[in-house]
Amino acid sequence: MLKFILIAVAVILVTIGLVKLVDKFIPLKFKPFLTLILWLVIGYLGYQTYMSIYEPIQFNKEKNKRYAKVIKSLIDIRDAQLAHKQVTGRFTDNFDNLIKFVDTAEFTITQRRDTSVLDVEMTKRYGGVPTYKDEVIIDTLGFVPVKDSLFKNSTRYQTMMNIPVGKPGSKFELKAGFIEQNDVNIPVFEAAAKKDFLFFDQDKDLLNQEKQVISTVVGVTGDAIKVGSMEEVTTSGNWPKTYGDNE
Repeated sequence: MLKFILIAVAVILVTIGLVKLVDKFIPLKFKPFLTLILWLVIGYLGYQTYMSIYEPIQFNKEKNKRYAKVIKSLIDIRDAQLAHKQVTGRFTDNFDNLIKFVDTAEFTITQRRDTSVLDVEMTKRYGGVPTYKDEVIIDTLGFVPVKDSLFKNSTRYQTMMNIPVGKPGSKFELKAGFIEQNDVNIPVFEAAAKKDFLFFDQDKDLLNQEKQVISTVVGVTGDAIKVGSMEEVTTSGNWPKTYGDNE
């Protein structure tokens, strides 16, 4: 917007200045030539004014389309990682391992039952009077393949390491590890796509502005779109909910 205002002011000032210059100081025979130059200058500045409005609009349209596709992939990665943690107790930082896990792992289907059983120790203490205690019994009902549960008949998880838009051949960064909280090591992961890759073919000034976003209220924060974090215990994404669920 600042660029637009500056260009608009420049158009007005240059136009006024050139008109006065032509009227007061230029001989009559040169006025047609200078008038042509004046119109060319005005046309150029007008074009710059138009582009200062048009380019951000087009960038925002393209940005929204690319983010939507990337977010779908990040959600797939998050679903696969959460399944990996549920089965193995940790996240992975390797896409090959994650894909192999989806192909081969199974969720265990269980059923929880509350029951009462004879408390032998307390029964002895009370002179043989039957005393019971509550227990929880976990029954295993069966197993479901992770692949079928998360992706059904789709094989898109096999290429989820590839950033679907932007610079050809770009891949998501995948990290995993632990954060210590209250003397407990908690598994964390992060999957990210740099905005430099997503918008490599766009206007550099607009790209730099996009990298300066600091609030998910207005856009995707930071220099990358990501899900999870290596600095805090979260599996949320850093995009606004207008793009879809980020939790």
